[in-house]
Amino acid sequence: QVQLVESGGGLVQAGGSLRLSCAASGSIFSINAMAWYRQAPGKQRDLVADIASGSSPNYADSVKGRFTISRDHAKNTVYLQMNSLKPDDTAVYYCNANIHPRRGAVYYSYWGQGTQVTVSS
Repeated sequence: QVQLVESGGGLVQAGGSLRLSCAASGSIFSINAMAWYRQAPGKQRDLVADIASGSSPNYADSVKGRFTISRDHAKNTVYLQMNSLKPDDTAVYYCNANIHPRRGAVYYSYWGQGTQVTVSS
């Protein structure tokens, strides 16, 4: 079993900052990639940023220059530093990870439970 546990969401004023964390635990041999998605009410879940082993981070155009994704491989943790937040950033943010549970196995995609980010104007 694998679990992704997110933390760091909350209420912040426009222009403020938040840092999200997502820690993976359980049966983990290796992690291909980790990512953050978000879903606003009535909208689809969209990719915010992802980071794969040996690759440069990838960002949605709407967050480039404001958000930074990073990983701590030793802790199986991914972070999302969010600066200059806007009301349009309000959403539930979900962590995603592609994880090999053991050597030689295919990877499986896992999701966290989501954390609410609300940006007031």
